[in-house]
Amino acid sequence: MKLVSRFEAAARSTAELLGLLGEAKRAFTRAACGSQERHDALESIRNIEHELASRAPRL
Repeated sequence: MKLVSRFEAAARSTAELLGLLGEAKRAFTRAACGSQERHDALESIRNIEHELASRAPRL
């Protein structure tokens, strides 16, 4: 999976981010431990979740 940067995540809609998050999680579980693909998927998950959290309404 291609790494989703914070900049790229910020440019996507919430619906797109939720789809990408699912893809990243599937890529993470398929990738071999210690591989670059697994690292990229994990970083993508973090970046996407960070962007989604920044959009959440604050109480």
